[in-house]
Amino acid sequence: MLSILFGIEFCNKYFLNLLQKRTKMSIENQIHERIASLPKGKLLLPVDFSDLGSSEAIRIALFRLEKEGIIIRVAQGIYVRPKESNLIGKIIPSAEEVAEAIAKRDHTRTVPSGSYALNALGLSTQVPMNIVLLTDGSPRKIKVGSRTIKFKKTTPKNLIAEGKISRLVIQALKEIGNGKVTEIEEKKIIDLLKSEDVSVLKKDMMLAPVWIQKMMRKAL
Repeated sequence: MLSILFGIEFCNKYFLNLLQKRTKMSIENQIHERIASLPKGKLLLPVDFSDLGSSEAIRIALFRLEKEGIIIRVAQGIYVRPKESNLIGKIIPSAEEVAEAIAKRDHTRTVPSGSYALNALGLSTQVPMNIVLLTDGSPRKIKVGSRTIKFKKTTPKNLIAEGKISRLVIQALKEIGNGKVTEIEEKKIIDLLKSEDVSVLKKDMMLAPVWIQKMMRKAL
């Protein structure tokens, strides 16, 4: 009797392990098929496959696909099936694209600051090696190739500006400093702000220091 019960228990464990193995393989195949249907260069997050299985099964599947060379990990929890060039080989997404993907993954708000904001507005032609983003999420540093993304914790006031241009202008002017804005820079900033929705600009303007408000008001 004991031998029969032992045999039944052994068979149950065997078929359970077999089922789990097949399920994992099935998840890996499904993820592979989905990735293959997407355009090359698209950033991939584990959450993109959450409908296919548990977070652990998805993590293992992505790890295996990385080992097989099907995808590349560009940062923790972020992958890509890279585009390929005959001249330079595999093309990895930019640090800016990775930063956007991280903000999406973590459901956090961000706004460019410092030299990154200046570059985004065209006030500087120098591409910053260090991207600094103000965020309401966790502070951290992430390496992407030779560049660094720094998420810097800030107060909610710095993140509630709605306008795509006005939020950048506020941070860019803070970087330049009061009394250090050239006539050329001021003219370019005013021209950019004129494309912003007036009602949005008026709201965002009230979030800025007084000296920046005065300059932004010239765009109305």
